[in-house]
Amino acid sequence: ILGANGAGKTTTLKGISGLLRPERGDVTRGNIEFNGERIDRLSAHEIVQKGIVQVFEGRQVFEHLTAEENLIAGGHIVSKAVMRQNLEKVYEYFPRVYERRDVQAGYLSGGEQQMLVIGRALMADPSVVLFDEPSLGLAPMIIEEMFEGEMRKMIVQVSRNGHVYGLDRMTGDFLYAGEYTRVNWAERDESE
Repeated sequence: ILGANGAGKTTTLKGISGLLRPERGDVTRGNIEFNGERIDRLSAHEIVQKGIVQVFEGRQVFEHLTAEENLIAGGHIVSKAVMRQNLEKVYEYFPRVYERRDVQAGYLSGGEQQMLVIGRALMADPSVVLFDEPSLGLAPMIIEEMFEGEMRKMIVQVSRNGHVYGLDRMTGDFLYAGEYTRVNWAERDESE
C-alpha cells in the first residue's frame, strides 16, 4: 500500500489485522474479507488463526526474551513439528538471527530486531504477511541484508501469488492492492 504520510496505510493494516476495535476504531464503510469470509468483525487472534499476521512499525520485540524465545512465541498457534520447520526456515532467511538466537532481544541491533520481528511473524505459518514500514529507521545496507537471498525470493514468490501486502518502497519491489480484491504487482524499473 503506497501513500503519503497520514493517508491511512497503518490504519488500513490495523483494520485488516483486527486491531482497530482495541483502539476504539471501526471499519465504517464496506467490509474486509479474506478467502471469501468476512473478517472485519473478528478479533485479532482469530484473524491470526485464519493466516493473516502483521509486522508492526517500530521493531516491537519482547526485550527480555532471547531471539529464539521471541520466535517461539510467534509460533504458538502451530504444532511443534511445524514450529521446528518454521524455525529452520527463519534461520535460513536470517542467518544473523540464528547467530544471535541466545541473546536477549533488547540487546540486538535495530536491523537484527527487525529481522527478528519478521521471523516471528513467519513462525505462525501465515498465508498473508502485512508489513508496516519494515525498513523505517534502518540503514540502506541493513535493509538490503534483510531482504536478500532466500528471504527476498520468498517475499517475491509469495507476493506474486497475491499473499503479501505492503512491502516497503525501500526494498525495491512494490506490491500494491488494487480496487477491492484485485492485487496488482509492479517491479521497480532498474533503469530508474
